[in-house]
Amino acid sequence: LSPCRTQAEMAHTCRGTINLSTAHIDTEDSCNIVLSNGGRTYHLKANSEVERQRWVTALELAKAKAIRMRNNQSDDSGDEEPASQSDKSELHGPLKTLSSKLEDLSTCNELIAKHGAALQRSLSELESLRLPADSGEKIKAVNERATLFRITSNAMINACRDFLDLAESHSRKWQRLLQHEREQRIRLEETIEQLAKQHNSLERACRGAPGLASGTASIPSTAKGSVQSAKGEASDEDEETEYFDAMEDAPAFITVTADPKHHRRSGSNLSGASEGHPEDWNLEDSVFESSNQSSYNESTGKDLLPRKRRRSRIPDKPNYSLNLWSIMKNCIGKELSKIPMPVNFNEPLSMLQRLTEDLEYHELLDKAVKCESSTEQMCFVAAFSVSSYSTTVHRTAKPFNPLLGETYELDRLEELGFRSLCEQVSHHPPAAAHHVYSRRGWTLWQEITIASKFRGKYLSIMPLGAIHLEFHSSGNHYVWRKVTSTVHNIIVGKLWIDQSGEIEIVNHKSKDKCQLKFTPYSYFSRDVPRKVTGVVSDADGRAHYVMSGTWDEKMECSKIVHSSHGSTSTEGKQKTVYQTLSPKVLWRKYPLPENAENMYFFSELALTLNEPEERVAPTDSRLRPDQRLMESGRWDEANVEKQRLEEKQRAVRRRREAEAVEALEEGKDYEGYIPLWFERKVDAVTGELICVYKGGYWEAKDKQDWSVCPDIF
Repeated sequence: LSPCRTQAEMAHTCRGTINLSTAHIDTEDSCNIVLSNGGRTYHLKANSEVERQRWVTALELAKAKAIRMRNNQSDDSGDEEPASQSDKSELHGPLKTLSSKLEDLSTCNELIAKHGAALQRSLSELESLRLPADSGEKIKAVNERATLFRITSNAMINACRDFLDLAESHSRKWQRLLQHEREQRIRLEETIEQLAKQHNSLERACRGAPGLASGTASIPSTAKGSVQSAKGEASDEDEETEYFDAMEDAPAFITVTADPKHHRRSGSNLSGASEGHPEDWNLEDSVFESSNQSSYNESTGKDLLPRKRRRSRIPDKPNYSLNLWSIMKNCIGKELSKIPMPVNFNEPLSMLQRLTEDLEYHELLDKAVKCESSTEQMCFVAAFSVSSYSTTVHRTAKPFNPLLGETYELDRLEELGFRSLCEQVSHHPPAAAHHVYSRRGWTLWQEITIASKFRGKYLSIMPLGAIHLEFHSSGNHYVWRKVTSTVHNIIVGKLWIDQSGEIEIVNHKSKDKCQLKFTPYSYFSRDVPRKVTGVVSDADGRAHYVMSGTWDEKMECSKIVHSSHGSTSTEGKQKTVYQTLSPKVLWRKYPLPENAENMYFFSELALTLNEPEERVAPTDSRLRPDQRLMESGRWDEANVEKQRLEEKQRAVRRRREAEAVEALEEGKDYEGYIPLWFERKVDAVTGELICVYKGGYWEAKDKQDWSVCPDIF
């Protein structure tokens, strides 16, 4: 058997081939099939009536398909569509598929009608026979059902045909709209290219006439991308301009790099335009430095002792396979709060130590102290807020949950000029208070509560609470909050972390603001992954600097010399065009230590956080036994110790609950847990209740008087 073939194909087919498109299919009896085409006839015999019917149905479908193929070949025998209409295949393809399926339905409908008619004839013959009265009624009911079935199938085919007609009518409309959008895009690209060439021509003309005041060339309102002009001496390469397509989630501003050698301040007739002096952007006398110093000690060398030699590695992470069944069988019959999670999911650091890791790039704040302008200072504060996420890019393991009353100190006062103290001040919900004092002229404090939501394939971690930073000499008080962290592929696949959301940094003294946007990762985006952008503006809303970079690599700052209103986006928001001087790197991530992949991807600072130290409080995270055992690679012992500590903490909580009930029965007030080194106060800036450092810890350390510390380990 053969479907429809071309004449060239028919010349090479086997002897006895029948063209199904012109064949006639008939049945002789319950098992025989007659297949004829012209003078050639075949008699086929099936094993049973059921098998014969299956063959007849298959042959009828194949015949209908052969007829469609023949018709398509005859339609395509004319002139082929030109290459310019190749895009139409995107719409014609699905329509051809729909037509093919509809033809199959039509063929099935014909077969149903044919067999239904035969069934009704057979039933009519049965009615004519002399059968009992009840049999006649049953046969009549079957006949009515067969009629209803045929009517229903016809209705279904008609509905499918109506759907195809509707799809064909709409496809023409879609095709016109698509063609219109493509033409608009082509015209837009040509316009941008032409305007960019004109822009470069104006720049060359300005360079050729140095005696003339060169006005600022504005970017056209139709620009949708970011245009960057090369800098330096005039050459062919310097005149090339790069274009980048803007994504749907593009920022609400466009930046253009200006040449400081040829830029002159000029009056602007645009309302709301901000301008600046390029000579203010000087490498020699500005705090902005292109090189990222490893520490403030290297840049000043004042009042600081040489760094103490600290450890640069920890034992390699054991290659233990995680047996999920061993975890699940321990959960049977237990309350959810009492299910022990093994250390396999952890890294050998506590949440208090992870919070202290935010200080890895503390030298940014040391440099910010030297800034005379509050907007310049804001740039360093913004870079510092982004730098705290750089350690999370490979750190998919969770830190240990601190026990209530657990503390962690990082005393680097003599080496780096600061000392830090953290304390777990609440267990339900978990909250940690943090205070940092620097003799370089700044103080930082925060209380962070972690909220998390499991959303199936990913876990959202939302730090709640404000971060406060105050500079001693100027009194500038900055406040900001952290963005949402998302851990993807919780169930299946390799874990990876993304940061998304916005950070608004506010200087409550000068009212300066910095709006930073963390762009979430998108597989379809052509933008740089982990991108962060923002603008620093003063109290009047005038923009001074543009921040750009990524939260896992670096942050740059560009001084704005001119701003104007650009085009309106598809969402109806007007974009602002900023002309800036060349960017300067404020922060760059330190490279990871050698063999970091086998040491939990710890940074140089993270490797030292759990290093044993003398004279620390007995509640310090360094003394936590389960965490120490895990770091040493003794995970089984760490799991046992972790379960013991958690049960000990539950017993303390039950005792406090009993004391609260007893106090309530006696009509007395019960204060509950009182933090050791922090106290709750209403913040004068935000109006929120926050734990602030009340003093006493470092004095107790000097005296080695830890009598107030509870026994939590």
